[in-house]
Amino acid sequence: MRDNIYCVFCVLLTLALAALGMRYVTELWIFSFFFSLQLQISLIVLAGIVLCLLVKRGAYVWILLAVCLVLIGHSLWMKRDFVASHLSAEAIANAPRLRILSFNILNDNVENAGKIADMIQGSQADVVYIMEANPLFGELDRLGETYPYRIGCGIETPTCDLMMLSKHPIRAGRYDELSDLRADRFAEIEIEVAGRQISLLAAHLSKPYFDDYHSIELDNLILGLNDAKGSVILAGDFNSDSIAPDMQRFLQRSGLRKVGPEPATWPVEAGVAGIAIDHIFIGKEFAPLSLKRLDESYGSNHFGLVADVALIGDN
Repeated sequence: MRDNIYCVFCVLLTLALAALGMRYVTELWIFSFFFSLQLQISLIVLAGIVLCLLVKRGAYVWILLAVCLVLIGHSLWMKRDFVASHLSAEAIANAPRLRILSFNILNDNVENAGKIADMIQGSQADVVYIMEANPLFGELDRLGETYPYRIGCGIETPTCDLMMLSKHPIRAGRYDELSDLRADRFAEIEIEVAGRQISLLAAHLSKPYFDDYHSIELDNLILGLNDAKGSVILAGDFNSDSIAPDMQRFLQRSGLRKVGPEPATWPVEAGVAGIAIDHIFIGKEFAPLSLKRLDESYGSNHFGLVADVALIGDN
């Protein structure tokens, strides 16, 4: 009986580790669920290995343990990879500051629109990125008192999905498609801060298990970044953790960096055990100051992010 239980445990654990290990062999979209959850699944497998060792300490389970620890270590390393370095207080003492709020508020979250608008107005953000913005359509006049400049919800596009609000005058704004799956999921505005030109890009990517669309959209996003002028900030809902293979490749190609260690933003029920699928990335002209998750989800299935950055260097 003990041997049978041991064999069943080993088979199940081997299958889980094999699914995680597919990232090193292929980026086939059918495995994308495992790519973003590599750390969480590895920790569950680790618990299973401990239980297996209590049943029987066979040689094979020690091999599984070694593989599992390697996967956990690589996951933690990737989460720290591409994080921008903090500068000394003296180096950024007189640098202009910018606060970014990025939040997928959930398209049918109408009952919380007033609370979300209150939060936005009290956030002290300079620029606000809103995904699935339709619930805020009735709050636009009130939001306009704090953020007189915007694109989305009737400006530059008839849709009210991806919206950007700004306290700074928008010198140029545009929308584009990342793929033929959904329209207006990419937006860009240009503002000026302390005489410096800044391009603020917003993206809402498809789920990675929709065929190869996620990777295709990241490739198209690179093209959008190549056309951006001045210092760049990119934020939005990427529907994937930055440890996923196509996200790692995107960060490598784009030269963008994370503002800091990324908190889990989805699903809200999972809390800190969730996945960081919402991101704020910065170019080399910015120094990170802080990256925080909103204290509440305000009825959304995502937590929003707030980042503070300092503008350094030259355009």
